Amino acid sequence: MAKKAIVFSCTECGNQSSKWLGRCPDCNAWNSYAQEDIAPATPATALTSTVAPQRLDAIDADHAPRITLRLPNLDRVLGGGVVPGGVVLVGGEPGIGKSTLLLQAAQQLARDSPVLYISGEESPRQIALRAKRLGIANTNIHLFSETSVERIVAEAEKMHPAAVIIDSIQTVHTTINSSTPGSIGQVRDSAGVLMAAAKRNATPIFLIGHITKEGTIAGPKALEHIVDTVLYFEGEKFQNYRVLRAYKNRFGPVNEVAIFEMHENGLEEVANPSAALLSQRSAAAGSAVLAAVEGTRPLLIEVQALVSTTHYPSPRPMAMGIDSNRVSLLLAVLERRGIANFVSHDVYINVAGGLQIDEPALDLGIIGALLSSQRNAPLPHDLAMFGEVGLLGEIRSVSQPDLRAREAAALGFRRVIVPHSNAAEIRADVEVLAVRGVEDFVTALLH
Repeated sequence: MAKKAIVFSCTECGNQSSKWLGRCPDCNAWNSYAQEDIAPATPATALTSTVAPQRLDAIDADHAPRITLRLPNLDRVLGGGVVPGGVVLVGGEPGIGKSTLLLQAAQQLARDSPVLYISGEESPRQIALRAKRLGIANTNIHLFSETSVERIVAEAEKMHPAAVIIDSIQTVHTTINSSTPGSIGQVRDSAGVLMAAAKRNATPIFLIGHITKEGTIAGPKALEHIVDTVLYFEGEKFQNYRVLRAYKNRFGPVNEVAIFEMHENGLEEVANPSAALLSQRSAAAGSAVLAAVEGTRPLLIEVQALVSTTHYPSPRPMAMGIDSNRVSLLLAVLERRGIANFVSHDVYINVAGGLQIDEPALDLGIIGALLSSQRNAPLPHDLAMFGEVGLLGEIRSVSQPDLRAREAAALGFRRVIVPHSNAAEIRADVEVLAVRGVEDFVTALLH
């Protein structure tokens, strides 16, 4: 009998080493290596293919059907629905609403065909209690408390369901790997077997994944490469709004977002996210409205800033919802151009609603909120802005300016501050204030 090889795998990024390392050379995580037993490789003579090669021009790619989930926001993030045979990985913090969302999706999918819901963490009774609370009572939803991937695949091939939901990928195991469930090898190999079954049977499979303390999906990085789509749930568990974002999608745009609101009876789609995010906006100093684009969706977001005198020798900016390094860069630009001085001030930046925004167009919103707070001068209530700020103080163009301006006009904003190079592209019914540099921006902002 061949002896098993032993390797050490990083639980954060999946990097493998023949010896234990205190720090991962790829992701720099400390004490993240775990021992993994590698089974002997399958002899090449035992590997046979049951599918013959096909000519590219003989494959019908024009009529690739999608299965709609009848949840418009979720369908939008997926690129118009789930593709038969597609594997979707849904990650998020515990309690954020992953199981709730997929149970609601199962309710819609099960209208015409059965849906197989696999639970390795909860008993069927626990899931049934949650379904009752959510008002879900579809007889086509079949609960299966099983952790063996081979039994799951066999049951799916016998049932031919509209979709299979695995809750969660860290709890299942396959016989081709002898390590414990949740280990690096088991997660990778289990996902590989499920992916092969999904492609073979043209059955979409949803995988729920756990999140590490760093906010990434637990298991090897190869897990995200195996699946077709990776969705992340963002937001705080104690806030109402949840953001579902596509970080990878082979069948649709990435960075597409869907916004849900958590209620007692489950997740409810937010039809007008911009209006919901600005519903509690106040007219106080330190508030600015940014026109952002997430995927293909325009969003109006409130950026809040608080500038206060520091009581510490070395103040530093703090940011929630945006990159703090970006805030430090913008503070340096303002000080270098002689517009404001923050050396003796603590600076706090927050994106209202618990969103995470990462696009260059938010720069003008941050600067607008900072100057408004420092000068204690509220900005006009009908003013929105967007634009990137360069290190030399120039205002650089951003993508889809007219889409942003139209969203602002739809919510009653009459004026929009935009980069000068974007002004000619805007057709929306708003007053366009074009600026070339931060000095022009300050003039337009406070006058």
